[in-house]
Amino acid sequence: MAIFQRLDWLSLLDIGLVALVFFGALQLVRGTQADQLLRGVIILVVIVGLLGSAFNFPALGWLLSRAVLALLVAIPVIFQPELRRALERLGRAGPRIGQAPRDAIAIESVIVAVAQAATRLAERRHGALIVLERETGLQSYADTGVRLDAEVTAELLQTIFYTGTMLHDGAVIIREDRVLAAACILPLTSSFLSDRRMGLRHRAAIGITESADAIAVVVSEEHGYVSIAHNGRMIRRIDARRLEDVLRTFYQAELQVAVPRWLSWLPRAAGGRRTSREAARPPNVEP
Repeated sequence: MAIFQRLDWLSLLDIGLVALVFFGALQLVRGTQADQLLRGVIILVVIVGLLGSAFNFPALGWLLSRAVLALLVAIPVIFQPELRRALERLGRAGPRIGQAPRDAIAIESVIVAVAQAATRLAERRHGALIVLERETGLQSYADTGVRLDAEVTAELLQTIFYTGTMLHDGAVIIREDRVLAAACILPLTSSFLSDRRMGLRHRAAIGITESADAIAVVVSEEHGYVSIAHNGRMIRRIDARRLEDVLRTFYQAELQVAVPRWLSWLPRAAGGRRTSREAARPPNVEP
């Protein structure tokens, strides 16, 4: 009871802030390989701490005190991807000084062009990997490919991924409404994929979305499926209409700035409507 009597509003605020930090850390590593590793470290520290406090074990207490110093050095190394992702999120959440608002009309044209190109490539069983850059810069990955700096059109994307061209084996990076580079090399995810039929393109799509806030559209060369990856997760086997809907959802904040409501469905009118069965079918989401 004495402990509760000494609590004031500053102490409660302090406890709340510490709990918020732990909650944010757990949310950051949720669904990653670091999730189980962090649980193992916490369980080990709790067990050793209980044993050290319940019994008089001098050697165990000395080992625990030295292990804390080792963890301070090991944690930044072990959780380097998660820490990098957290700093990038903080940077994206901060004020965007010097950044002009993106043209919503240009975003709409890019969405339509990517959806049309992915649909036609899937019909021809031509593999493709299209990455849409957002707040996190992808210049280091663009430097691994061939710089284009061209307008985004469905015809250009189809030409790049045509099997007879020199640029089809790699990823296309789109910055705003321009094709920045083609034949780019992306990092592969190290996470376990439940479907073994997903190849290097799918692993690269998940990998780039794990390290950045980019959006990756994948066309399977073997099965002709269209998938989209974001934040380390993938929605698989979607048609052109649903692909446009998902892309508009990711760009919802930018599109609501200047795009009229009639413009969001007008470019899709030529592509036809989905049947009620297709509209009701949920997408296949892979972690």
